[in-house]
Amino acid sequence: MIRAKYSTDMSDAEWSAIEGHIPSAHEGGRPRSVDMREIINAIFYILRSGCAWRLLPHDLPPWQTVYGYFRRFRKDGTWDKLHDCLRERVRVQAGKNATPFIGMMDSQSVKTTDVGGVRGYDAGKKVNGRKRHIVVDSSGLLLCLIVHIASIQDRDGARLLLEKLKSLFPNLKVVFADGGYAGKLVQWVELLKAFVLNIIKRTDKAKGFQVLPKRWIVERTFGWFGKYRRLSKDYERLTENSEATIKLVMINLMLRRFRST
Repeated sequence: MIRAKYSTDMSDAEWSAIEGHIPSAHEGGRPRSVDMREIINAIFYILRSGCAWRLLPHDLPPWQTVYGYFRRFRKDGTWDKLHDCLRERVRVQAGKNATPFIGMMDSQSVKTTDVGGVRGYDAGKKVNGRKRHIVVDSSGLLLCLIVHIASIQDRDGARLLLEKLKSLFPNLKVVFADGGYAGKLVQWVELLKAFVLNIIKRTDKAKGFQVLPKRWIVERTFGWFGKYRRLSKDYERLTENSEATIKLVMINLMLRRFRST
C-alpha cells in the first residue's frame, strides 16, 4: 500500500543525489528489507516536525529502525561524508570552488530539555543549555561545527572549533567573526598559522540593529535552523547526536537547492 506523501519527503531527484552515499547492508548478515529512502524521509520528518522518535507516524518505518540507522550512520561517518559531498556539489553548481577560502564564525545558545546530557549556563544570553558553534562559507553552508555546554565562553569554544577547522580546510585564508571574539583569540589564531581571524565590529555611532558585512551570512544560517522544529531546543542526550542533527538539517537544505534548480 502506497502511503500519503508528506511535504518533507524527498523527490526522485533528491534521492538520486544521495542514494549512492548510503552504505549497503553488512556482508554475511541478513539481507536488508527496509527501504532506505523511507528511512531518510522519516528522519527529515522528525527534523521539520520536531516530534520525538517514538512519535513517528505509523506509515513510516518503526522508530527503532529509523533511530538505529541515524545512530549507525552518525558513528560510521556517513552523515559527515554525505554532508561534505553535497556542500561541494552546491558550491560548484553556484560557480564557486569546491573548497572555500573564507568563512564566517558565530555561536547560538539554545536550551536543553530533561533528556539529560551535559549543559551549562550562558550568563550573557540567560540560557541554560548548550552552544552551537559554527563556521559557514560565503553562501551560508556549514563548514565546521562543535556543540558544547553554554557556559564555555565564545573565545574558548572558538579555539576548539578553529583547531578542527584548520585540519578540515587547509586552504582557508580568512575567518570573519564579531567583536565578541576580539582580544587574545586573535593572537592565538596568529600562532595557529592557518588563517587570519578578521574581527568585524559595530561602529560606535550605530544605534539599534545594524547589518554587518559578512556577519549576516552566518546569522542567516541560524535563521535557516529556525525552520526545523527539532532545532528549537537541543533535544539530544549526546552532543554528537546534536551535531549530527544539524548536519542532517543542512543536508536537507542543500537537497532542496537541487530541487529549485
